[in-house]
Amino acid sequence: MNIIVRKDLKLPKGKLAVQAAHAAVSLTLKIKDSKEFKEWINQGQKKVLLYVENEKELLDLKNKLDDNFKTTLIRDAGRTVIPSGTITCIATFGKEEDLKEYTGHLKLV
Repeated sequence: MNIIVRKDLKLPKGKLAVQAAHAAVSLTLKIKDSKEFKEWINQGQKKVLLYVENEKELLDLKNKLDDNFKTTLIRDAGRTVIPSGTITCIATFGKEEDLKEYTGHLKLV
C-alpha cells in the first residue's frame, strides 16, 4: 500500500499521521475481500508513505493509478488545521513492483 500526501499543506506530524491512517483504513475497506488483500495481511501489511508537491500533482497521479489499481482519496473534515473539503492524500494498493512505475519517483515522508 502506498499512501501519498501533499507536501504543500505543511501538515503537523499528528495531522499527517491521521490523514494517512484515514487513507489506509478507507482503502482497506475497499479491498478487504480480495485475494491480494489476504496475501498482503499475511506478508506484514507493508505501507509506504510518500509525498507530492501539491493537489494538482496528487490528482494527476490518482487519475493514472485509477486505471490499474484500487485507490482512495481523502478530504479533510475541517475540524482542526485545514478547511473542510481539503484534499489531503490518496492511498493505492497493488504489487510493489507494479506501483513503482507510478510512485517510484516520489520521495519518502
